[in-house]
Amino acid sequence: MATDETLILDTCALLWLVAGDKKLSRDAMRQINEASVVYISAASAFEIALKVVKRKLKLPVPPRDWFLRAVEHHDLTVLPLTADVCIASAELPFIHDDPCDRFIIAAAKLNDLMVVTADQRFPKYGIATIG
Repeated sequence: MATDETLILDTCALLWLVAGDKKLSRDAMRQINEASVVYISAASAFEIALKVVKRKLKLPVPPRDWFLRAVEHHDLTVLPLTADVCIASAELPFIHDDPCDRFIIAAAKLNDLMVVTADQRFPKYGIATIG
């Protein structure tokens, strides 16, 4: 049964979800499966492609194909990088300096989303997280 909770995955959570990695907690998996909507930021597509280009991540198919398949297979909704998200991410306190994570945090704050992340800095922005 779906809940009214809406979630956004950080990039690591997306990678773990697709890989079936046990780093994604049982509770996080339950909430993902029960959520009415599960979002991912367009910034995650950028971050994944950048990791592939820098040879820090190996995927079985090109990043674009991998991302589109992940979205379709897991019924995810991509949140675009709007001007509001970009500006809000720049205005966040500098607790976290990774631009992609700042985009995800800003999107979560603007859309009242719980973030699936193992990153301990996210809750310092006053957002709900599940690891």
